[in-house]
Order: sequence, then structure tokens, then C-alpha cells
Amino acid sequence: MAQHSFHLKANWPGLRNDVGEIEAGNLKTKISIPPEMEGPGVGTNPDEMLLGAAATCYIITLAAMMERSQLEKESLTMESEGIVEVTKGVITYKKIIHRPLIVLKEDASQKDKELAQRLAEKAETSCMITRAIQGNVEVSLEAKVITGQNQ
Repeated sequence: MAQHSFHLKANWPGLRNDVGEIEAGNLKTKISIPPEMEGPGVGTNPDEMLLGAAATCYIITLAAMMERSQLEKESLTMESEGIVEVTKGVITYKKIIHRPLIVLKEDASQKDKELAQRLAEKAETSCMITRAIQGNVEVSLEAKVITGQNQ
């Protein structure tokens, strides 16, 4: 069994509404509380980082599955949305919605379109970040599959 370790260094020199830094591999950025939560909004924040982890894991997983299935595409893009709820001062990350757009080659068959849709759905359940947050944050999918001629 292979194990991989990832390391992060964090520095938070001030109080709640100050700015800190994190560094992990190729990621080096400032962090703070977002303005939506009455923070300074400098750099990134945990909400964006969780959304980014889930989105990048999903899209990379989907691309790998498409490659293994030899499903050719013109493009693969995605928008993701994170929904955070604040109730009586308790902040809860409620839901992540992935909205991938898979553009297949113009000559893609109906079978290719169906395969792309199945892979989009399977990638959501195969992504390790989705599995890690399962039971705590709902993750849903609104995939769209089109061919190059439909753009």
C-alpha cells in the first residue's frame, strides 16, 4: 500500500480579522476571513480552498476517466459553487455543486455522449475529496455534454 504525505505550513500573526499565510508545495498564498463573514477578504479562505480541492479533484478525476475510456473531447470546463450557511452564529459548509461542460468532438456518437454523462457521474463518487467530505457536505452534479457543433 502506497501512502503519500502532504505538508502545509501556516502562520497567523494576528487576531480574527488579520491576515495570515499558508504554504504547501506549489501553493503559497495569504489567507483571511472572507468579506461575506465580516473579514478583510485578503488572499483566499477555507471556504474557497475546500471548494477548490473538491473541484480540482473532480475535474482531474473526470479527465483521467475520459482518457482511460479513450473518449475524445474538444474541451472540459467547469464552474463549481460552494454554499455555506450561517445559523445562529454557527457556520456550516452545506453543499458543493459541480457544473462541468464536456464538449465532445463534432462527430461524437450518441454512445459517446452517454459515456461522457456516465463518466461525469462516476467521477463525482470516485474523487477522493468528495469521499473525504461525504456525510458532511452534500456534493451534487449538473453535468452538460454537447458536441463541438452545439457550441
